Amino acid sequence: MEPVTQNETTVVLGNKKTVTRGQSPWRIARKKFVRNIPAMLGLIFLIFITLITTFASFITIPYEETIKVNLSQMAKEPSSDFIFGTDKAGRDIFARLLYGGQVSLMLAFTITVCITVIGTVIGATAGFFGGVVDNILMRFTDFILTFPFLIFVIVLSSIFKGSGLVTLIVVISLLSWGGLARLVRSKILAEKENEYTLSAISIGCSPFKVISKHLLPNVMSTIIVQATLTLAVMIVVETGLSFLGFGVASSTPTWGNMLQEARSPDVLSKKVWIWLPPATAITLTILSINFVGEGLKDAFNPKSSR
Repeated sequence: MEPVTQNETTVVLGNKKTVTRGQSPWRIARKKFVRNIPAMLGLIFLIFITLITTFASFITIPYEETIKVNLSQMAKEPSSDFIFGTDKAGRDIFARLLYGGQVSLMLAFTITVCITVIGTVIGATAGFFGGVVDNILMRFTDFILTFPFLIFVIVLSSIFKGSGLVTLIVVISLLSWGGLARLVRSKILAEKENEYTLSAISIGCSPFKVISKHLLPNVMSTIIVQATLTLAVMIVVETGLSFLGFGVASSTPTWGNMLQEARSPDVLSKKVWIWLPPATAITLTILSINFVGEGLKDAFNPKSSR
């Protein structure tokens, strides 16, 4: 009898036996994601917005010009000279939109990576070791989840005025990983009861090797989906804090800082070209990220339709 290799399935029809080669879960997920039209459109838009903001210096005026006040060009409507018009300080909105997107996306991506790393490490450690380690880490996680996030950010912004991006990244990252840690812990608790994990432990594999080689690869799909959705939340957080005046310094172009001027009734009703571009960019970016996140969730769900 011929052996059947891994990822192969034997199918018997009458007197005939055929061996069909199976597909890995990652390959199946990739095919399902590619067939998801909203997810693919969202991914294409994300790639597009990331590229044009990254190479903003090659597309529009230099960064230094975006922070200069030009009183002779205040609140100009869109024209051939300024395709998106100018703001109340005479600065080109199109240029600030690209450079602002560069900062906003960089912040969101960096914070998401930090949250993912912290949450994964703490969740995996708590889930694998259990007992006292689990209790200590989860009580600390509970404290983080109940911590008054907005108040803490406002206080730090008042203390470290002008400290800029690094402070914002550190504060948001340290206060936002609790949900992911709990999710990873629950997945690790389920996976560590499987035979392959118990076998690895029985032959003397170190905890680090068991977690990194056997457990995390099997929960990576969940982490990827959650990280994608976290990215959208971080864009909203940065925008909200900057809009309230507690985020990035107002001199630095970000989508949130550009929306600050929308607080003026005159701008909100009569000068829509000042706030509409950043609002549209934020809305489309968050919508695209959510489409990608939902597409990934469906792709990694074995019960979803093929």
